Amino acid sequence: MGLDKLRKQIDEIDSRLVETLNERAKVVVEIGKLKNQSSKPIYAPEREKSVLEKIKQSNKGPLPDKCLVAIWREMMSGSFVLEKPLRIAFLGPEGSFTHNAAMLKFGQSIEYEAVTDIRSVFEEVSKGHSDLGVVPVENSSGGGVLETLDALIETDVMVCAEMYMAIHHNLLANCSIEEIEKVYSKPEVFTQCRNWLASTFKEAKTIPVASSAKAAQMAAQEKGTAAIGSIIAAELYGLKIICENIEDNSNNITRFLVIGKEDSKPSGDDKTSILFSTSHKAGALVDVLQEFKNKGINLTNIESRPSKKREWEYYFFADCLGHKTDKNLVDALAKAREHCLQLSVLGSYPKNQNLL
Repeated sequence: MGLDKLRKQIDEIDSRLVETLNERAKVVVEIGKLKNQSSKPIYAPEREKSVLEKIKQSNKGPLPDKCLVAIWREMMSGSFVLEKPLRIAFLGPEGSFTHNAAMLKFGQSIEYEAVTDIRSVFEEVSKGHSDLGVVPVENSSGGGVLETLDALIETDVMVCAEMYMAIHHNLLANCSIEEIEKVYSKPEVFTQCRNWLASTFKEAKTIPVASSAKAAQMAAQEKGTAAIGSIIAAELYGLKIICENIEDNSNNITRFLVIGKEDSKPSGDDKTSILFSTSHKAGALVDVLQEFKNKGINLTNIESRPSKKREWEYYFFADCLGHKTDKNLVDALAKAREHCLQLSVLGSYPKNQNLL
C-alpha cells in the first residue's frame, strides 16, 4: 500500500477516534450531573487507578503502556472540565518541579493556581479556594520536605493520592560559569546537588528561595546569578542551560502528594499516611510500631518533626500499606492509640510506584 493510501487510512481512523471520544464525553457529562446532585467529589483516585490499570491490561501493542496512559490522563483532564472545572494549587511560579508533576498528573485542561510557598497550597485547599493541591513530600536523595510535614501537622486537609517523578537539576544562567557569584534554588535542591556544588564553586554563594522556578525568575533578572532548576523553567524565563543533570544521584526521585478535603475509597492496593505523637516515656515509639508488626502491617516510611508546642516532644509521620478501612489496619490503629498522645489518619489513597 502506498504512502497516500496509508495516510488516508490514518485520517479515517482519526475521524472514528474523534467520534468515539466525544461519545465517551457525553457519558462523562451524565456522570458529572449525578456527582453534582449527590455532592460527590469530581476527582476519584481509586477510579483513576482502576481505569488506567484496565487500559494497560487491554493494550496489545504496538503502542507502549506509557503512551496510552498519557493519552488517557489528558482525556480525564478534559472530562474534569465537562463534569465540573477543577482548580489545583501548586508551589509556583510556573516551571517549578511541582508544577510539572501536577501537569503530568492532571493534564492541560484544568485550572492551575501558582502560590508562593507550600503552606499556601494547604491553605488554599483548606479554605476551599482550590479543589486540590500538589506538594512535594520526600526525595530519594534529600529525605522529607520539612515545609510539607509541618503543614500536615497544622492543617485539616487529607492526602488523596501520590505520584513519583524523576528529578533532574540543571544550572541555569545568562552568564558564563566563571561569572556566577550567587546561586538560587530551593534548600532541598542544594542538598541533592551538594557534591557538585562543592566541587564546582569555591566562591559563589548558595541562596535558598521558596521554589526552583522562583530561583529561575530571580536569576533572569540579576547579573552574575544562576539558578538550579528544570529545563522548562529555563525556557519560561529565558535562561541558558549551563550544566545539565547536576544532581549527585542520577536516580533522583521526588514523591508528591495530592491533598484535598477527602481521601480516597479503597482501590485494592492502597497506602495510608498517619500522624502521631507518643507519650514521653522510654520505649513509647517502639510500643506503637510493635502494634503494626503484630497485625502484619508494613510501614514503608517514617519521619519525625519536633513539636512547636512542647520542648523535646516529637510528631511522627508514617506510611503503611493498606486502607484505613481494612480490618487489620483498623485494629492496629486502635491499639497504637493506646500508646499515643495523639494519632490521626492523614488519608488513605492508591499506592503508586510508577514514574510520571
